[in-house]
Amino acid sequence: MTEGHDRDGVDPSYVATLLNAVNEDGYVIIPDLIPPETVAAIREASEPFLTFDGRNDFEGYRTRRIYSVIEKTLACNPIVEHPLVLALLDAILQPGYLLSQLQVINVMPGEVRQPLHHDDGFYPFPRPRKPIGAALIWAIDDFTEDNGATLVYPKSHLWGEVSLGDVDVTKMVPAVMPAGSAVFFVGTLIHCAGANHTDKPRLAATTQYCEPWARQQENYSLAISRERARMCSDTVQRLLGYSMLFPFIGFVDGRDPIRLLHD
Repeated sequence: MTEGHDRDGVDPSYVATLLNAVNEDGYVIIPDLIPPETVAAIREASEPFLTFDGRNDFEGYRTRRIYSVIEKTLACNPIVEHPLVLALLDAILQPGYLLSQLQVINVMPGEVRQPLHHDDGFYPFPRPRKPIGAALIWAIDDFTEDNGATLVYPKSHLWGEVSLGDVDVTKMVPAVMPAGSAVFFVGTLIHCAGANHTDKPRLAATTQYCEPWARQQENYSLAISRERARMCSDTVQRLLGYSMLFPFIGFVDGRDPIRLLHD
């Protein structure tokens, strides 16, 4: 991981501290990353769409998810392009990295623990290796051990090939944090959503990013209309894929695809 680039309003020494934790443990909890107003806006905008339970044990049969979030609401854009997040990504991924997935996730009462996984496990490269992506899970509700806080396995990002069925889940750590905070982790870290043993749902959002040469999980060219993309900032537009990887990967009609939004 490199030192990254300076970003306006971001303390380089704080970024370095966070990166040291990520290098060591594979993750770091960042408290109070967004203000209550942003938390409230995400909650309010999400509620009308959180109506369908998951279709399998990975999605969670008692977990409700919103896909194609930006097509439905722009309330999550501030977390997609948060300056501190981008400063961390600058140090971990290559220039031109992309948003791979954006979801809002509501873990309902009675949900069981999600299967263990690492987010870039679907890319066919053997471990140990550098991460191909990085992600955040943002607490829209307080995350507690009882309501399904994300479980992380410290230092598992350094492991070689591993059978997930052999992982000792008792050594996993719940990412307990107040609303407005986020847990940042690299794509090689073993983790999962915890079980919700309470009588209330646990709302979160996740932003996942990948190297500029890797295929995104969400197909944004189809999931988000060009009209909707025009409502986003230049940064979000480029994260969605309206960008090129130097010298000429991702062009449209021989030109930078960002021109499609501005012509």
